Amino acid sequence: MLQTFHRLNLLTLVLTFCLIVLGAYVRLSHAGLGCPDWPGCYGHIGVPDADHEVAAAEAAYPERPVEAPKAWKEMVHRYLAGIVGLLIGALAVLAWRDRSGRLPRSLATATVGVVLMQIVFGALTVTWKVKPIIVTTHLLLGLTTLSLVFWMWLGTRAPSDQPQAAPLRAALLKPLSIAALLLLCCQIFLGGWTSTNYAALACPDFPACHGSFAPKGELGVAFKLWHGLGIDYEGGILDVAARATIHLVHRYGALVLSLVLIGIAAYLLSLKRAPYRQLALVLLGALALQVLIGIGLIHLQLPLWLADAHNAGAALLLLAVLALNYTVWHGAPPRPGQS
Repeated sequence: MLQTFHRLNLLTLVLTFCLIVLGAYVRLSHAGLGCPDWPGCYGHIGVPDADHEVAAAEAAYPERPVEAPKAWKEMVHRYLAGIVGLLIGALAVLAWRDRSGRLPRSLATATVGVVLMQIVFGALTVTWKVKPIIVTTHLLLGLTTLSLVFWMWLGTRAPSDQPQAAPLRAALLKPLSIAALLLLCCQIFLGGWTSTNYAALACPDFPACHGSFAPKGELGVAFKLWHGLGIDYEGGILDVAARATIHLVHRYGALVLSLVLIGIAAYLLSLKRAPYRQLALVLLGALALQVLIGIGLIHLQLPLWLADAHNAGAALLLLAVLALNYTVWHGAPPRPGQS
């Protein structure tokens, strides 16, 4: 049962990562409202293509003419989300059927709960017309799902009866690892808020923003979470100053997070133990990749493939920080091939 669970867990982890990357691609290619209804598309399980179906769809949603390429992007994303949801449900069933106590029942059940919340926010993303706080929450829930699936995978990969405790001299790593995770969560929120408010190109220069390091607008305006319903948020509703402020705060968050992660990596290297040295290299590699992508986005003026890679990089950095936390709190996982 444990081996079956672990393999299914790995498949779910890979597909959840793909789902996050695909979801970002759908949003960044302005296909988030490719289907104006939910869970179908103009009332269909697929995308209407016959002339009479298209005519009926456009009569029902005159403000949203059928654009098949965008609609198919959205529907493929929904199909993959359904598959991931079923796999997570299967993991929960396996965990509850297991009598050995080695499978994470509580964690699997919690993951199902997060998926149910994700479904609700996925529907609201469409019905509330890509409202920034809803879309950002949808992103955070997706990454929470990825985190829980990854944590389950780590837990079933490591021995459950005799976990290796972190050495005493690494005790400082516990608060540091939690701080890094909290900072990363804040930075992911800032990244999502930047993207959903269409502020990614609000600062065309680097490292300054329009030649200055000071915010261009009021923080209260830039980070006002609720602007009401009945508004089409596609393309953004904030002015240039507010968007530039959001972008600049995101950069400052990246700077703080980078300094913290570099400090943690240096401390890990100073411990001179193989698991911690490997973690340090993974953290530095994931961080360097994400920073380079972020700078590249500015200089290349937000090409779609690189913007999507920035979302993938955030997910990879999150997995690296989670691996740090798992190793610090539960001991290093075994090497490949060990069970």
